[in-house]
Amino acid sequence: MQPPPPDTTGAPEGARTPDMSEVVGSHDLLLVTLDTLRHDVAAELAAAGRIPHLARHLPGGVWEKRHAPGSFTYASHQAIFAGFLPTPAGQGPHPRLFAARFAGSESTAPGTFVFDTPDLLSGLEGVGYRTVCIGGVGFFNKRAPLGSVLPGMFQESHWEPEFGVASPTSFEAQVARAEQVVAKLPAEQRLFLFVNVSALHQPNWFHTPGATREAGDSRATHAAALEYVDAHIGRLFAAASSRRRCFAIVCSDHGTAYGDDGYTGHRLGHESVWTVPYAHFFLEPGATAP
Repeated sequence: MQPPPPDTTGAPEGARTPDMSEVVGSHDLLLVTLDTLRHDVAAELAAAGRIPHLARHLPGGVWEKRHAPGSFTYASHQAIFAGFLPTPAGQGPHPRLFAARFAGSESTAPGTFVFDTPDLLSGLEGVGYRTVCIGGVGFFNKRAPLGSVLPGMFQESHWEPEFGVASPTSFEAQVARAEQVVAKLPAEQRLFLFVNVSALHQPNWFHTPGATREAGDSRATHAAALEYVDAHIGRLFAAASSRRRCFAIVCSDHGTAYGDDGYTGHRLGHESVWTVPYAHFFLEPGATAP
């Protein structure tokens, strides 16, 4: 089967599809899922200059519009960890960065990193990566069998109550743990670091000064949570690129509804849920946090 050409439909100007067969093995890798982040909110904040630390890394300064592989955390991450990142919103097929070897795949291209295991984590482990998960929402908390499935796919996983959805300082705590993980690694060890950011997920009312629990969450408190994440994400980028050049993917796993067409929440089929922001870019070694 003839592999598809690179597709840039819906991609920001300046976006490029890297040759992952060259990136894997030579770079450290960072995957950040901004759990529950809506595309429209992310795009509005980037355009308004409200998330400067993220926006400086976005190709063309804007998020790429993509479709989520699932409508809630568990389903979406199962797909992502099999190599199915959010799909560009335009007509495909779209070449994938990572793919399990699978006969007849129309999205496996010459630059795709192809692995012979059922998931990306074991595929990267097979070529010498240390795979580390820093969990956020409940599907990563390891408190019950279901919450152990996703973190159990990694060689090393971390979760504390301070990383979870109820903590107003969750992302700061996650970044501090990421810094500790990176600092302990031997210099020659390649790293795949995954961070599931819980701050956008409900409850997020406490990220808006003066907000109350009784008033609850809203599109505005969701936006304030993204501003909170932006204020600290420079430290994460600095840690991930502290040892060598790092290839980073930052995206949402799904969105969420705040009364859109009468819907609230996610695990449902609505544009606010299936449309997500996405970006990938390189982080140069030695960068300092802003």
